[in-house]
Amino acid sequence: MSAAFRTVALIGKYQSPEIAESLLALAAFLRERGIEVLIEDGTAAAVGAHGYALGYIVTPYETIGARAELAVILGGDGTMLNAARRLAEFNVPLVGVNQGRLGFMTDIARESMIEGISALLEGNFSREQRFLLDTQVVRGGETAFHALSLNDVAFSKGETGRMIEMQIKVDGELIHVLRADGLIISTPTGSTAYALSANGPILHPSVQGIAIVPLCPHALSNRPITISDASTIEVSLLPPHDGRIYFDGQARFDARAGDVVRVARSRHSVTLLHPPGYSYFAMLREKLHWSSTPRH
Repeated sequence: MSAAFRTVALIGKYQSPEIAESLLALAAFLRERGIEVLIEDGTAAAVGAHGYALGYIVTPYETIGARAELAVILGGDGTMLNAARRLAEFNVPLVGVNQGRLGFMTDIARESMIEGISALLEGNFSREQRFLLDTQVVRGGETAFHALSLNDVAFSKGETGRMIEMQIKVDGELIHVLRADGLIISTPTGSTAYALSANGPILHPSVQGIAIVPLCPHALSNRPITISDASTIEVSLLPPHDGRIYFDGQARFDARAGDVVRVARSRHSVTLLHPPGYSYFAMLREKLHWSSTPRH
């Protein structure tokens, strides 16, 4: 039986030497199945994969986006987030092999990597769409910064020790003026990440909503709120406060007082492939230790 995917890209965490063993083993397995293997060039440099000499093609993200039918991400959620943003415009399906700690988005355990990937190659998987956030920072009427986020957009007070003040609007209507340490705007995917630690709601991936979660607000009545994913959120940094904006905790922009930040659902989405038996609620039970045996 022919494989469901004929060209597979492998992307790994650069700073993790233990990724090399898993990645090269998976690459060899795929080659034995007659599958063309693309290895992202930064990953190849980190793990010592030498491209054509081993029968693999070392290539940048742009070529992966144009040629790959599946991208396998070896690492943790951070590696998945980075790859998802880089490949979002190409609509390449992603699957994660968990080499990190929690692994909310990396479904396949390292120990069962070959079995899990084999199931996918045989067509045994489910698809799930996850939307991204598109953020524009407007300064003086012009776009000063643009970024995509799969998890969240997080505003912080940066290096200052005092709170920042922000005006929050949804679809042009004022929600409130927030004095706080910061603010998180989260997708359902990101609702189990930074937003969860700030007492934000867990949103099932099928919920078409965006969570707005204050960080340590001055007024305890400022609570998290979930809005439609069709809405546009506008955050204005009120003078004299500057701030810092993080995108999936990876990209960063230093914002100034007077900047207007517009956050909306991106036209791009990410397709995650899940192995047989995947359950979102089972994942939550495992990662969040729900229903675990009480300690005495």
